[in-house]
Amino acid sequence: MEFSADRVAEIAGRPPAKLTRRDVALALLRVPSGDALASLPTLRRGLVAAGNPLSVPFWDSAESILAKIADQKATFGDVHGWLESTGTEPTGIIGLHVWEEPAQRSPLQEEMHTRLVHYLEERVADGEVSPDRLAGGNADARRDYVALQERWMSTPLADGRVPMTALLDEQDEQLIADWAQADAEALDTLGTVLDAVGSRPVPDTALHAAAARLRADIAKPGWPGQMLVAFSGHNARTLPADNAEMWLTLAASVASPQGDPLSAEDKEFARAMEWADEEDLSDADLGLGPDADEPDELSAAMAAVCALDHYDWLAVMSALASGGPGTPASAADLARYVREFDPGEAADAPSGPTGVADSGEPHNDFEEYDDYADDDYDDLSVEGLFLHVTAMWSVLGAIDEDDRLTPLGWWGLPEAMRRAWAEQLG
Repeated sequence: MEFSADRVAEIAGRPPAKLTRRDVALALLRVPSGDALASLPTLRRGLVAAGNPLSVPFWDSAESILAKIADQKATFGDVHGWLESTGTEPTGIIGLHVWEEPAQRSPLQEEMHTRLVHYLEERVADGEVSPDRLAGGNADARRDYVALQERWMSTPLADGRVPMTALLDEQDEQLIADWAQADAEALDTLGTVLDAVGSRPVPDTALHAAAARLRADIAKPGWPGQMLVAFSGHNARTLPADNAEMWLTLAASVASPQGDPLSAEDKEFARAMEWADEEDLSDADLGLGPDADEPDELSAAMAAVCALDHYDWLAVMSALASGGPGTPASAADLARYVREFDPGEAADAPSGPTGVADSGEPHNDFEEYDDYADDDYDDLSVEGLFLHVTAMWSVLGAIDEDDRLTPLGWWGLPEAMRRAWAEQLG
């Protein structure tokens, strides 16, 4: 099948004399690479006849990339790089913004992408952008091409909108909505697991002993008090008076940190309590700020916890709740639970001490999150993230010195996890 200039014009929606390199490139990529290669001479003659010959570097680059595709040697980056070398295809990533594929773009993305394409067409027309230099791999031309797009993205439109700001705001809104949906699905699935496990009694003696110890830790400087302050956003004055509420608040913050490492308020409180001299409370001395060693312990711990997603926590909570007191809970064990987790099976039949069967249908909402079923899963990396979690759980009394789940942890960790997800839903 030959691909003529008239066919490309029909696809692009403009006459052959007005076709751009991008129009031709996108049309060529719509058909099998072998057909596209065979069509190049006819297509080129048609554009010459229309007074729009394009250029030798473009046709050479087209033949090269199509041959590479036909030989199954082209990567996504190769193909998109060729499109960008037409001088009117936006760069895939501009600043913090990533363009979605056409079928996945929102109306706003499609609008801004189209506006940017038109802007780049104007810059090609006035000579500011040289497609031939881009096609030839000129590094300066490439750098200038990206900078040109970045300037456009940060410049207000006639209606006052700044493209980059508008796009990132939309992206943030979508991330929040997606996260809320994941919270709701995780909360529902965990609820099914806990219903199947049955009653998990509150170990009052262990709870009160842990609460007293935790209050004492938070009321003084150093580890682990300041770590608890950093994660929970609380200090000795603001913790709930009820022991169970206080414990659950701290446990929930391990999975969903609410504070910042030694905020200004925490420093002021430390000064008021005369924990430390003024000179001991500088950012550098506390491992914070530009002069500190990177990364400081608190920031590293929070970053690790935030790297764990709903699937990770659901896998761990399902294993611990179903296993009951004594269940292995080292960082390595938690990583293994994530790797072996099956959301459907987790809600189907618990193996814990209650023996309560689940009469409902298993919830499979989280099967789509199972991205650990392939060879890319790295036990050691996930274990490293959970090391910070188990350190905090040990302080809370949720796991013992042998890294096994305690009765306090069996009762409290799943409840804290439910609380964290419920609070995020508002």
